[in-house]
Amino acid sequence: MMTSTKEVVDYHRTSFAEGNLDGILSGYAEDAVLFTPEGALMGAEAMKPFIRAMFAEFGKPGATSTVQHQSVEGDYAYTLWTAETADNVYEFGTDTFVVREGKIVAQSFAAKLVPKG
Repeated sequence: MMTSTKEVVDYHRTSFAEGNLDGILSGYAEDAVLFTPEGALMGAEAMKPFIRAMFAEFGKPGATSTVQHQSVEGDYAYTLWTAETADNVYEFGTDTFVVREGKIVAQSFAAKLVPKG
C-alpha cells in the first residue's frame, strides 16, 4: 500500500504515462474532487471522460512531457510540467494534490496550451 504523498503522486504519474485508467482511478478516494478549467469533477465516474481524453491526446505518437518542478509538503504536492503532443504545445501545466491516508482527496489541474496548426 502506498502511504506517502510522494508515492501516491509518483504512482499517479506512472499510471498516466502507461495509459492505466484503473491505476489512476485507484489512487483517488471515493469522494475525491478533480478541479479542471471546465469545472469540478466529483468521484471516479465523473473523472473518467476527462482522463480518457487526456490519454487519447497523450497516447498519440511523439507525445512528450517533462516535469519541471515538484514540491511535496506533508499531505500536499505540486507539479509543474511542460509537454508537446500531436495536437498541442503545453507551455506549462500544473497539478496540485491533497493526499490523505494514501489516497488523493483533491486535485487541481491547469495548463496553458497552444493548439498546433
